[in-house]
Amino acid sequence: MVPLVLIIGRWRKCHRALATCEARLRVVVAEAREQSAAQERERIYSDLHDDLGAKLLALVYGAESPVQADLARAILQDLRDVVTRSRGTPGTLGDVLADIHAEASQRLATVGIGLSWDAADDLPDPVLDSGHALHLHRIVREAISNTIRHAQARHLRVRVRVRGGELLLDLTDDGSGVPAVVSAGSGMRNMRSRAGELDGRIDWAPGTEGGAKVLLRMPLEAGA
Repeated sequence: MVPLVLIIGRWRKCHRALATCEARLRVVVAEAREQSAAQERERIYSDLHDDLGAKLLALVYGAESPVQADLARAILQDLRDVVTRSRGTPGTLGDVLADIHAEASQRLATVGIGLSWDAADDLPDPVLDSGHALHLHRIVREAISNTIRHAQARHLRVRVRVRGGELLLDLTDDGSGVPAVVSAGSGMRNMRSRAGELDGRIDWAPGTEGGAKVLLRMPLEAGA
């Protein structure tokens, strides 16, 4: 006859083995669900890019004016940003600024506005999470959109500096000046909201070139 102690010992061993199998099964099921969800997200991203992206691109090339083409191009870039952020693509501050510079150059050249890009040589280059990179990019994109559509400007200067642990980014045009009511437009409200997500602030003031200045301040450690 098998001693009771031995039976209890075997039961406990089997119980531990069963618990281990259950835990492993939960992990496998969770991984399978995540893989399935990731595949579905990729399918949606591809559909968005192929369908909506193609339509926006057609609007770019079929626009009746450079301003209309720029609007479609900005929406197309917003779509690409959403996909990039959802995929968690990392990047440094230098990467983000380089992308912003390239996009600004293309957009402004298309509508005949000159660009002066002045970034300090001693800028740090921390890694930004995808959310903060997106907010920074969207703020500058909206500011440039306002310059193109409303300011009647011929030139835009972008300066990037770091002071006291803060990134200072200002955009100054030579256009019609600061809007009478800064908070009136949804674009400006969105810019304030995005600046808040960066733990920073954004202000509008008369520009040194006769137009308007948009100044963004954000702590660098917030986005790292």
